[in-house]
Amino acid sequence: MTTQPFPVLDPLALAATRDALHAYARVLGGWAAKRAPRKHWWQGSLRPSLNGLTTGVIHAGVDFEVELDVRQSLWLARTSGGEQLSGGLHGQPATELASHVRRFLGAAGVADDSMPEDHAHAAEPFTDYSAEQAILLARAWSGVSAAMETFRAGIREETSPIQLWPHHFDLSMVWLPGDKVPGQDPENAEYADRQMNFGFTLGDAGIPEPYFYVTAYPLPAALPGLPLPGAATWRTEGFNGAVLPYRSLPQQADPEDATGPGILLPTDDLVSLGIGGDLDPYLHLRGTAKERRALTESIDPTDD
Repeated sequence: MTTQPFPVLDPLALAATRDALHAYARVLGGWAAKRAPRKHWWQGSLRPSLNGLTTGVIHAGVDFEVELDVRQSLWLARTSGGEQLSGGLHGQPATELASHVRRFLGAAGVADDSMPEDHAHAAEPFTDYSAEQAILLARAWSGVSAAMETFRAGIREETSPIQLWPHHFDLSMVWLPGDKVPGQDPENAEYADRQMNFGFTLGDAGIPEPYFYVTAYPLPAALPGLPLPGAATWRTEGFNGAVLPYRSLPQQADPEDATGPGILLPTDDLVSLGIGGDLDPYLHLRGTAKERRALTESIDPTDD
């Protein structure tokens, strides 16, 4: 079997390349947001592709797709009619990429009402962009995406797609156990659905290094006070949730072997939150619905 190691990521070395790809992802996100609305704004997210990130197929009179091939530092735009345009990613301003994509898709016949609004994309070049760092980031995304899919496959309730949010530049998956939040309008999917968000980001202003996170909505009052083992910590500045630095991952050759099934929770730390007795059902989201709901409700699953 072809292995996909989780590469060592140097926060300082990757910063300029991460920021460039973040800016380019926002360009793609403008096009993705023109898809038909979905709850929780899922239409505005990107999807992992074999070599990077893609809008997926967008239906706008002319079907098209825009992709960032991060492994090869390329961008590609193509239509169902066979037209294709590509170019290199080398740290150019995001405004340059946005202009190329808009002109190409406009000439291909994409309707004006399917064009994204003109956003204030980054007009400055990313002079320290590195194709070598881009390859490392693509490998990390690929390994995390594969692990998220494995984790997601074991959940019986509704889950979101594995998706990357252009705004914060985080790869995430939402688990929706099906319960409604008391006091919220049940027709308002944005606020009515109880949920947990499992994600990975390459670093941000609050935490300037790659990290995994788990958040819950609404946040059970007891959850932040529970102890977390290992390198995982509770975060209360900027957001409330459990955080695990990517650097704590064992550098295993195979994502499936790195920490067992569901490396999305890359150690037992993140979901073993000390709720209830036997924590294995929570880690792998097996067992009864009550056991799985314990994660978001802070209940004892053995309490009848």
